[in-house]
Amino acid sequence: MQDKFDSLRHAVPIAPLKIAALEGCRSFAEQVDQHLVEYRRSNPTLSADSLAYKGYAADTYLINCACPRFGTGEGKGIITSSVRGSDLFILADVTNYSLTYKVCGYTNHMSPDNHFQDIKRIISASDGKAKRINVVMPFLYEGRQHKRSTRESLDCALALQELAEMGVTNILTFDAHDPRVQNAVPLIGFDTFMPTYQFLKAILLSTPDFRIDSDHLMIISPDEGAMSRAVYFSTILGVDMGMFYKRRDYSTVVNGKNPIVEHEFLGDSVEGKDVVIVDDMISSGESMLDVAKQLKDRNAKRVFVCTTFGLFTDGFDKFDEFYNKGYINKIITTNLNYRAPEIFEKPYYQEADMTGFLASIIDSLNHDVSLEHVISPTDKIHQLLAKINA
Repeated sequence: MQDKFDSLRHAVPIAPLKIAALEGCRSFAEQVDQHLVEYRRSNPTLSADSLAYKGYAADTYLINCACPRFGTGEGKGIITSSVRGSDLFILADVTNYSLTYKVCGYTNHMSPDNHFQDIKRIISASDGKAKRINVVMPFLYEGRQHKRSTRESLDCALALQELAEMGVTNILTFDAHDPRVQNAVPLIGFDTFMPTYQFLKAILLSTPDFRIDSDHLMIISPDEGAMSRAVYFSTILGVDMGMFYKRRDYSTVVNGKNPIVEHEFLGDSVEGKDVVIVDDMISSGESMLDVAKQLKDRNAKRVFVCTTFGLFTDGFDKFDEFYNKGYINKIITTNLNYRAPEIFEKPYYQEADMTGFLASIIDSLNHDVSLEHVISPTDKIHQLLAKINA
């Protein structure tokens, strides 16, 4: 905590902090809010009498907001608290499909499009009175539709440009599928954060006999797109890395994507080693499970899967089957997005808590200081490893 205060010691907030959490991530936002309350009450630089610290040590930073629906399915955004002159952070989980609304008597589940529209409604409801507007989308809306290969839409770029035109100053996300999409909005802030430290901490806490050295551990990239994650993970831990190459059938499209014909492995032997597969998300899980099976077929000791977002779009039956067969030992995902309640009963599931991390990001951004100490977890990982080794 002292390192955090060192960076904030000579900085004051640019404006009073306010957080508007949409319904899809309200419980997550409450935990983030609690961390912020604790941070600020223990900050040694706090000067309660100074106007610069007005509203600094509050009981909560959450404001009341809602996006109710009319009978036709149309909606509106409402903010019942004043945001004038505030540093407003809007939190939204665009993957939360558990929320429903009525359309002419029929029940509809919220889609990412609905959630994104609600973000814009809350921005509109702030009526331009906030000093600064920041949007926190842990799962970047349309992040997988980030480039054009034929006559295709550029949904993510258009969404980011729309937010910029509405006056958003900063967009915060986690493990963006392709961070280069920020080129669509070069004049506003765009930050993507990685949960590497939280992954490692979750594995170490749940697996006491987990050994970190090149004789017992190997990091695996499930495809070429996850290479940068795997390279960082393996480098900081000082272990070997391998990768799989997806050979796809580009003559066929199934569920919007080209099906995978085969996974081909590039790397040293994994025999007798624990392997950690790192990726940005589990969608249906088909590709991830095939990689896990191939690693076990190559006599890997244990298979750990670390992904930022656990979407599980096809349910858990296949994961249960692969766990029972010994193909996977542990699946670690963050709590940045909604997960079906049944996942918490699975013996192979472990959550990586991101609430304290996001609170630190918001606190630093509100003070308008460098995020370098937050973005790079190298020192924290080294401290964790030293503690484990001791």
